[in-house]
Amino acid sequence: MPREFQRGHKARISDLTAGTDLYVGVQITAPGLTFDISCFGLDADERLSDDRYFVFFNQPKSPEESIQLLGAQAGDTESFRITLDRIPPQIQKLSFTATLDGAGQMSQINPGYLRIVAGGEEVARYAFNGSEFTSERAVMLGDFYLKDVWRFAAVGQGFDGGLDALLKNFGGEVAEEAPAAPQQPQAGGAAPSFAPPAFGAPPAPAPAPQQPQPAPQGFAPPPGATPPPAPAPAPPVHAAPTIVAPLVPPGGHVPPPAPAPAPYGQPPQPQPYGQGPAPAAPMPPGYGQQPPAPHAPQAPPGYGQPTPPPGYGQQPPFGQVPGQQAYGVPQGVPQGAPQGGAGVASALQQFKETPTGQRWTQQNRKMIRVDLGIGGQPVLARQGSMVLYQGKVDFSYKGAGFAGRIVGNATGQEMQLMRCTGQGQVFLAENSTHVHPIELQGDAICVSAENVLAFDESLQYEVRRIEGHGIPGGALFTMQFQGTGTIVVKTHGTPVVLPVTPTTFADCNAVVAWSAASQVVVSSQVRMRRNAYPGDTGESVNLQFRGAPGNFIVVQPYEV
Repeated sequence: MPREFQRGHKARISDLTAGTDLYVGVQITAPGLTFDISCFGLDADERLSDDRYFVFFNQPKSPEESIQLLGAQAGDTESFRITLDRIPPQIQKLSFTATLDGAGQMSQINPGYLRIVAGGEEVARYAFNGSEFTSERAVMLGDFYLKDVWRFAAVGQGFDGGLDALLKNFGGEVAEEAPAAPQQPQAGGAAPSFAPPAFGAPPAPAPAPQQPQPAPQGFAPPPGATPPPAPAPAPPVHAAPTIVAPLVPPGGHVPPPAPAPAPYGQPPQPQPYGQGPAPAAPMPPGYGQQPPAPHAPQAPPGYGQPTPPPGYGQQPPFGQVPGQQAYGVPQGVPQGAPQGGAGVASALQQFKETPTGQRWTQQNRKMIRVDLGIGGQPVLARQGSMVLYQGKVDFSYKGAGFAGRIVGNATGQEMQLMRCTGQGQVFLAENSTHVHPIELQGDAICVSAENVLAFDESLQYEVRRIEGHGIPGGALFTMQFQGTGTIVVKTHGTPVVLPVTPTTFADCNAVVAWSAASQVVVSSQVRMRRNAYPGDTGESVNLQFRGAPGNFIVVQPYEV
């Protein structure tokens, strides 16, 4: 459930989500009216000093693509993708605005909203309607502004003059000379004609006011900044006391995969001293053997780490636990013996246990270890998946109860589980399948019961029905896991993680998992005549995925 904002509410983005890649959707409609929705990238003086950061229908992205116009989708009149960690330092505020194209006024609009989506989950929503406005023709709906950290403010203030007055407020270039008297917002009179800045040309300097002017409604410059010319005095929003909005647990995100280590059978490539990571192409023989500087060199990345199993690193693992090194590359392991060294210890050095001091530790691509002493909570694992344990560990049967067995048998999502408790380490694996730990931080993921190896008992799980008329093989249902903890997913082979788009279809027998915020429906292409003779494609039933940016699916190179 997203946090609900009202006009004047403010919050830090980090309190809403840990992510920096955000989706901003705006819905604003009215009978017979057309709206232009834009984003202004403003400097510390709240002026459009670089017209390349005025993102609208005729300029759909900023130079480094930190602000992108996505168009109408997912029920939104207009939408944007905002990547906060890529916004250049001279841009201190993003103002999302809506202006009327033609006659009309904002009091005629239907109930609408500005919403923020992160990791496929809506985390904030500012709802508004026509009763909040009068004769305005341009409104500032919400701001992302940098004040130590990035924050969000619900503004909901506007101008009678439409886009012209909005551009003047942000330092736009004036096409005709304005009268001496300042423009009064919501005055109902005709606004002077203003032209937007000519893109690619330097912005025109702002006229120096005779005396300081108060900021317009919804804006206040940072301390020490020169306020922009204002149409009329009004209390600033960002400088006002913060009105705390209701709190709900923020949504999580899937962390990015770790970089892949060196291929099997080849020692890690040392880096030339003083240079960054090695390029993809192999370096010439002898390159970088002599240091260019007399200072003492540091050991190259990866030196002394044991060589991973065959094929490791060709595809990064999805959902790797944040802060944990890529599995198969232990931390603190002594330097391995040179190739060809004698002795059993030398031969087995590369297969030593991987200690990391964390609860879940990947030992290799097909085995994982859980330390029950860290976290102090039991683990539920698939029966028979324990291959080794150390310490005092107790294994007990975890029954689903009569109702759970009925549901499991009817949906094909029954899990035969055991409960692992005590103080020790348990090593888990099954049928040499690849294992992938995924840490949930209040968010949710859908995984077929067939692909679940183990998970923390703190996670909540239930059977979830997929919309549609039925899928052969009992794949009409899936398991949804939610909460804070780790779930270990197993796959046949190295999986592929893909973003969800409106045209994403997956074989129901190959898909492993997907983000719970995605909408999944059955896409059936069954025709009796086509399937009645030999030579059928075998791809008559698929799953179609839909969702906002940030949603994903995981597919394995294997059909159950």
